[in-house]
Amino acid sequence: MTDVQAEPLAAPGQVNAKIFPFPLNAWYVAAWDHEVTSKKPLARTVAGQPMALYRTADGRPVALADACWHRLAPLSMGKLVGRDGIQCPYHGLQYNSAGRCTKMPAQETVNPSALVTSYPVEQRYRYVWVWPGDPLLADPASIPDMHQMDSPEWAGDGLTIEAPCNYQLVLDNLMDLTHEEFVHHSSIGQEELSESDFTTRREADGSVTVTRWIRDVTPPPFWLKNIRDRFPGFEGRVDRWQIIHYYAPSTICIDVGVAPTGTGAPEGDRSQGVNGYVMNTITPETERSSHYFWAFMRNYRLDSQLITTQLREGVHGVFGEDEAMLAAQQRAIDANPGKEFYSLNIDAGGMWVRRILDEMLRAEGRA
Repeated sequence: MTDVQAEPLAAPGQVNAKIFPFPLNAWYVAAWDHEVTSKKPLARTVAGQPMALYRTADGRPVALADACWHRLAPLSMGKLVGRDGIQCPYHGLQYNSAGRCTKMPAQETVNPSALVTSYPVEQRYRYVWVWPGDPLLADPASIPDMHQMDSPEWAGDGLTIEAPCNYQLVLDNLMDLTHEEFVHHSSIGQEELSESDFTTRREADGSVTVTRWIRDVTPPPFWLKNIRDRFPGFEGRVDRWQIIHYYAPSTICIDVGVAPTGTGAPEGDRSQGVNGYVMNTITPETERSSHYFWAFMRNYRLDSQLITTQLREGVHGVFGEDEAMLAAQQRAIDANPGKEFYSLNIDAGGMWVRRILDEMLRAEGRA
């Protein structure tokens, strides 16, 4: 049984698009915080816009358009100069962190029109976020809540997947976890997943929550390992939960875990189990490629670097199976331009995501 709000999911417009456009007036993760340095620029394309990322001498992250005003040479191939500047690698023009040219070679005056776009930047939750749209609309308060990433009550780590597919395919994948039964059958999948009830709800703050409990089951290998990390020698059946939280445009935090059956986890007492958060934020690079930043955070055995490393590598292997499937799906989409998408009950969460993105695109006049 699926409990969804009475309002129809399929709005007019492009909610069923196979190549979904990306909103520009939104915060996207451009990089992990450690990737952006004051030693050399980092090149990264966010929402179709090539950017040069670096830090000023006082550690502030900067994102400039990655094309010199003069001849469009990539600034990311240049070097950092002064306390907040960058120098074009081709003819030596220098820009400050606001994107204004401050020095031109072989002339004393600087053309006042010489500037490149400087994007709004924020550092939060171990990531550097950028706003590729209208800078006047860039409100840092709208950055999705990913506090588990740097809270002392949680421990974990993650990696980046360069996914060769439209970002919406990743969101579809994360909003419906029944695929675990078929794609991840050797680690986190189990047949009871697609048999269990779930609810889908759009919250008052605009986010979407998909809740699924799988009760009284044998833990799959990944979860048996985790619960034994906290309770060595554990044997028995468990109640398992997957609670998906979507935040526009492309962040999905998934509350996951298991607890011994009958210890009260469905009623709110998780003290006898293990709890993790799968943190996912997907940044469209182009129409057919995405930067997929993820991490697995846990709230037990916080001091164990061994568990942190094992979980990161284990999830990396699981997500590698997703990456292969998504790449194959993108190839099939491109090979079948005349075919359409159809939706099942299990797509309720993904359809809400599509509808919200469609609303954002309409607000930008792009739907």
